[in-house]
Amino acid sequence: MLEESESKEPAMNPFQKNESKETLFSPVSTEEVPPRLLSPPKKPTPKICGSNYPLSIAFIVVNEFCERFSYYGMKAVLTLYFLYFLHWSEDSSTSIYHAFSSLCYFTPILGAAIADSWLGKFKTIIYLSLVYVLGHVVKSLGALPIIGGQMVHTVLSLVGLSLIALGTGGIKPCVAAFGGDQFEEKHAEERTRYFSVFYLSINAGSLISTFITPMLRGDVQCFGEDCYALAFGVPGLLMVIALVVFSMGSKIYRKPPPEGNIVTQVAKCIWFAISNRFNNRSGDIPKRQHWLDWAAEKYPKQLIMDVKALTRVLFLYIPLPMFWALLDQQGSRWTLQATRMNGNLGFFVLQPDQMQVLNPLLVLIFIPLFDLVIYRLVSKCGINFSSLRKMAVGMILASLAFAVAAAVEIKIDRMTPPQPGPQKIFLQALNLADDEVKVTVLGNKNNTLLEESIKSFQKMPHYAQLHLKTKSQDFHFYLKYHNLSVYTKHSMEEKNWYSLIILEDGKNISSMMVNVEENKTTNGMTAVRFVNTLHKEVNISLGTDISLTVGEDYGVSAYTTLQSGEYPAVHCRTEDKNFSLNMGLLDPGAAYLFVIINRTSQDPQAWKMEDMPTTKLSIAWQLPQYALITAGEVMFSVTGLEFSYSQAPTSMKSVLQAAWLLTVAVGNIIVLVVAQFSGLVQWAEFILFSCLLLVVCLIFSIMGYYYVPIKPEDLQEPADKQIPYTQENMINLETKKTKL
Repeated sequence: MLEESESKEPAMNPFQKNESKETLFSPVSTEEVPPRLLSPPKKPTPKICGSNYPLSIAFIVVNEFCERFSYYGMKAVLTLYFLYFLHWSEDSSTSIYHAFSSLCYFTPILGAAIADSWLGKFKTIIYLSLVYVLGHVVKSLGALPIIGGQMVHTVLSLVGLSLIALGTGGIKPCVAAFGGDQFEEKHAEERTRYFSVFYLSINAGSLISTFITPMLRGDVQCFGEDCYALAFGVPGLLMVIALVVFSMGSKIYRKPPPEGNIVTQVAKCIWFAISNRFNNRSGDIPKRQHWLDWAAEKYPKQLIMDVKALTRVLFLYIPLPMFWALLDQQGSRWTLQATRMNGNLGFFVLQPDQMQVLNPLLVLIFIPLFDLVIYRLVSKCGINFSSLRKMAVGMILASLAFAVAAAVEIKIDRMTPPQPGPQKIFLQALNLADDEVKVTVLGNKNNTLLEESIKSFQKMPHYAQLHLKTKSQDFHFYLKYHNLSVYTKHSMEEKNWYSLIILEDGKNISSMMVNVEENKTTNGMTAVRFVNTLHKEVNISLGTDISLTVGEDYGVSAYTTLQSGEYPAVHCRTEDKNFSLNMGLLDPGAAYLFVIINRTSQDPQAWKMEDMPTTKLSIAWQLPQYALITAGEVMFSVTGLEFSYSQAPTSMKSVLQAAWLLTVAVGNIIVLVVAQFSGLVQWAEFILFSCLLLVVCLIFSIMGYYYVPIKPEDLQEPADKQIPYTQENMINLETKKTKL
């Protein structure tokens, strides 16, 4: 059949119809496409204050600000919510955090497909914003302690996060492009400035929300604990405002109809080329210059050229996920690191999850600094600082940031007291008698806890370590007080902290053993407990929702967590008297013991002692690593997207955006896998990521060295050369599965 056709029409290309140039430059389908109806003349769109900026972009920019506030505000407290509300481990909290982040960057493909092929951008944003709001509602309900138990909270949280991921990811590729649609082609300069304002609104929303929502979580108490429901509810309210504001501009928006999903066209073109080459792998068939040329039987030459240019850029994308694997750990591993540091800066107590505010703040500072100062100085020095070199330097800076984070982690570990291991305990003695007491541990080589006698109300400098013969053991203590010798016995179990409290009862003394629980005060909270030496029960009010009762005659309370800060007058009462206790300044992350005593005719007082050692390293030590990784982000992310867009054809911009977001998703999956299966201590994990990124940077640099940048004129081929393969090149093609 092919030979007959060739003999009858030797000069006619069977794939070359009488098409216009515009038809050749657009993706082609084998199906018939009905002609489009001419749209009626458009009304002039209202402008902002007589400028060339459409009024509609004001609604879009406000919508983006509120949506980014909603997303980053919720995400800022997410890791601590997993850790302290759902009581997951640090590895599980990190894994779920990055699984959620990854899902948020997979769903843009779905959102783009819905917008381009079915609903259009406007309806897609409206419908998926409703899903977004529903996700926030479910997530906030899952953070209410009074609703269900642990399983209910977990299910509601995961369902809410899934809906949020679908909402935020689905509208992500639509909002910015929809704003660009509001401009006429003759106002290209105004459109460029709009995207700058749009990017500014993203960082402004992130900056404000990552500062406010941790305060809503920590400074407000709900049901006697951190108010995660409020920290999730306020971002949900901002998403409602975003939806309302966006809907208000409905009548003045320009709403282009769906034009078909170019992502699908590209995928079909690539698949057809691969399958066609596989079906025609005979040695008798002439080879083609490029593997994508095997799609010429079905797709126009211009589309194939565009896909070729796209694949060259996508090849450079292969190493990029490792950079995102490091960058996105600011909200997980770095936040967990901040929980073990002292957030008291003197003038302000910084919550661990508030450190993330440094990233958007530094982005707003670094972008003009790099563009207006650093890049210009480098250019004046005669250095060719190309886009690929900027991206490689950005990788190196991120690698250095994790090396600094590892050094900070090692310093924290050195300052953190060691934990009692198997068949070991830590013990301290607290002397509440009116004179010194000497304590000796019998049956353990008669060790004294201290070389000297323990003075009355002496603050112990450290815990003593005792060894057990089994997992649980009885210890005998000899107490020497004045002329009295007292023998006492206490049972203790391995891997625990204990306080031996020496009591005075008239002229006699006795002792009791209290298990010092390892307190989870690493979220910036402070833990306190009380010993009541009075002969009456004391009720203590530590806040609007926090109160506890301490029993009479050396009653010991359980630990209670509260916000750090000054507590000069804590209200207390007994059955016949009200009084106040001065607890002084409570450092974040510390655990304190307060002994209520009354040795004078005045009101009872509180004697304060640090119950368990805590890390004194300031949270400000994280500033260098945040500065390094943000500088790396500016050089890598902003430059990389700009370079990618300049190297891809106009018709491939949406495909490139989807691929860029996919690299972020893959990066989060890398963190998830490492967190679950590495089994490394934290500083070693930071070093691992740092070294991996250096290796990837080397590979990327080699790839960039051999990359030949495409000039804009190379993306277009003259019309007289846009002729697919002629019939003589396809005489022996296998056509069973390929429709020509």
